Order: sequence, then structure tokens, then C-alpha cells
Amino acid sequence: MAQPQGQAGVNGGANQHLTLGSERVDPGGFKLKFCTVCASNQNRSMESHLRLAMAGYPVISFGTGSLVRLPGPSIDKPNVYQFNKTSYDSMYKELEDKDPRLYRANGILNMLGRNRNVKWGPERWQDWQIGAPRITQTNDKGSEGVEGGVVDIVITCEERCWDAVIDDLHTRGGQLNRPVHVINVDIKDNHEEAFVGGRAILDLADSLNKVAAEHRAVNPSAFDDASSSHRSDFDERVPEIIAEWQDRWPNLPALWTLAWF
Repeated sequence: MAQPQGQAGVNGGANQHLTLGSERVDPGGFKLKFCTVCASNQNRSMESHLRLAMAGYPVISFGTGSLVRLPGPSIDKPNVYQFNKTSYDSMYKELEDKDPRLYRANGILNMLGRNRNVKWGPERWQDWQIGAPRITQTNDKGSEGVEGGVVDIVITCEERCWDAVIDDLHTRGGQLNRPVHVINVDIKDNHEEAFVGGRAILDLADSLNKVAAEHRAVNPSAFDDASSSHRSDFDERVPEIIAEWQDRWPNLPALWTLAWF
């Protein structure tokens, strides 16, 4: 299991700033590129994907599991689908046909309805071709700015997903020689906690982006080159930014490391 370089405790969010829907003020200008990750690319990663996209951030999302799993009629009978091959719309229609009362009551149809308006279907992290153009995802919300297939920040929503992402990046060997911050915000996998977690992740994104924009203003072309030498000042600030964010969100334990694409 990969070990963190930094760890902090996170808060429940009494003092969230600039993140509450219509109360949030988008400063415009430069935007970091984000990726959100959970196990099945259904609940937590998609709530935060939508939040970030609506706030104007370039964003993509993935799951790290071997299969997409959704609750079924009993705990030992989940609904199982393949990543990259099954659309959210087809899942919605299948479950609506199976038992509309059950899947409305447990929030699955509502979740899938949201998801199918964000992108086509769940994608698997391990199948992502980092650095390859994302030419078939141009209709996804948040797709503008991540067409080149790289991001600046990866935010996972569970420690085992964080481990999976870091292990996968180590296996790939950092062929692009491009630094990427991998942050875990531990969010329980239910609709209520995902909603709160989405707000927290947007708050974190705003905090990171504000500092990044300040450093970028000194030399925009060098910062946009995204090499470690040109972003070292910002990279060194990230643990501090996360610590300040955690003071606002004490109930969401966080982990951080710097990895490489």
C-alpha cells in the first residue's frame, strides 16, 4: 500500500467560503485542471465532478474498481456493470424497468439521472491513457480544458482509491515527467455525504486555484509548461493550503502526496 507524504484532519464545514451555489463568486481567469475519483464513478466522484464543472473548472472523473457496482434488491445482489462500456442512461432505464419504486426510494435513479447529464458513462482510472487526447468526451460537462488528457490535481474520495491511483501512477513510471497532486478527501459513500463532500472539494479547488493563479501571474507561460521547476513554489504551498482547508472541514479526513504523470 502506498504511504502518504502528508496527512491532516478535515472539517465539517461551518465556514465554507465562496462555495454555496448562488453565493459563490467565480473570480474567472486561470483554472487548474481537476480529476475526481471514487470506486465506481457513480456517486462521490460524480457529485464533485458536477460541482467543479458548474464552477467553471476543467474536470474529468474515474472509478478505480474492477467493475461498476450499484445497490440491488439485497446486499448480496448488487447490480454490476462494466466500465467504459455501459452508459448511465442504459443503467437508468434498466433499473427503472426492474423496480422503479425501489430504485427511486434508494436514490439510485436520481443519481443516474444526474450522471447521464454530466457524461456518457463511468470510466476506469486504470484504463485512462494519460496524455492522450480525449476527443470522444467533448460533450462531457467540464471537458473544455482537459482535451489534452492531463490534469493538475487528482482528488479521490476514499483511501483505497487514493492507494489505487498512487500505485497505478508508480507502475506507469511518470513518463510525461509532469507533477500531479493526489489528494484524498474521505467521504462516506451515500448521497448525503457525497453532497457535503462535493461542497468541500469545490472549496478546496477554489483555495488551490487562488494560490496557483497568484504564482502563475509571475510567469504565465512557464507555469503553464507544468514542469516541476516552474511550479515548485506552488507545489510547496499545497500542504499548507490543505491544512487551512481542513480547519474548515474537520469531519473529512484528508491525505496528500505529490506524484508524476
